[in-house]
Amino acid sequence: MADTFTVGGAKKPRWSVVREHPSAAVSALFILVLLVAGTVLPMPYDPRMPDPFATLVPPSAEHWFGTDSSGSDVFSRVIAAAQVDLGLALGGTAVSLLVGVPLGLLVSSKGAWGERSVRALDAFQAFPLLILALALVSLSGNRMSMVIVAIALINVPRYMRLMRSEILALRESRFIEAAYATGSSRLRVMWRHLLPNSLGVILVQTSLTIANAIVIIAAMSFVGVGATPPTPSWGSMIRAGAENMAFGQWWVAVFPGLFVFLCVLCFNRIADALGDITSVRRN
Repeated sequence: MADTFTVGGAKKPRWSVVREHPSAAVSALFILVLLVAGTVLPMPYDPRMPDPFATLVPPSAEHWFGTDSSGSDVFSRVIAAAQVDLGLALGGTAVSLLVGVPLGLLVSSKGAWGERSVRALDAFQAFPLLILALALVSLSGNRMSMVIVAIALINVPRYMRLMRSEILALRESRFIEAAYATGSSRLRVMWRHLLPNSLGVILVQTSLTIANAIVIIAAMSFVGVGATPPTPSWGSMIRAGAENMAFGQWWVAVFPGLFVFLCVLCFNRIADALGDITSVRRN
C-alpha cells in the first residue's frame, strides 16, 4: 500500500492528510460511535419502555437527558433513534448511489437520446419530490423500507445530473482522447477512465446526501410519516417535545434536535475533507 496521498497535485504522507482534517476525523468517529452504541453498548434504560412514575424529569445523574411525557429515558431514545435514522439515511443514500450513478453514465452520451433523457429528468424534478415522497411513505402504511425508496426518489436525479456533468467535462480531456487513440472501446473508456476519475466528486456528494437524508427523515417523522412511536426517531421526539417547550420542559425536544444538527454538521465536515483529499473543486 502506498504511504503517500495526492492532494491538489502534491504528494503528502497519509497521516499528514489526516492531521490536516482533525474535525473530519472527529466527525467520522462520532458517527461511528452513534452507529455502534445501541448495539455494542448497553442502554441505561429500555428506549421503548415508558415509566409513568418518572414523567418529564429534568436532566440529572440518573437520567442524563431527562425523561419525556411518557417517562421514557430521552438519552436512551436518542441513541436508539440514531440506529433508525442513520440506518435509513445510509440505506437511502446507497440506493441513490447505485441507481443514480449508472443512470448518469447512460445519459451522458452526446447524442439526442442523452439530451432527451435530461429533458425528462428536468420534467421529473419539476414535481415537489419531498411531497411525493411523503405521500409514497404514507400510502404504504409508514413502512420503513419505503422511507429508503423515498430518499432515493429525491436524490437519484441529483446523482444523475452530477455524473453527467462530470463525464461531459472529463470527455474533453487529453487522456480520454489518448485512450480512444490506442483503440480502447467506449465501454472500456467509461469504466476504466471516466468513472474512476469521477469518484472524488461522487464521494463528496455521498456525504452531503447522507446529511440531507437525515434532515428529510427527521422532517418525515416530525409530521408523523415514517418511523412512528414507539419506534424512536429524532423527528418524532422533537414533535413530542415541542408541546412541552412552552412549559419549560425543553430537554425533550432540544437533545434530539441537537443530534440532528451534529450529524448534519459531521457529514458536511467529512464532505469538506473528502473534497480536499480528492482535489474536488466545488463552487
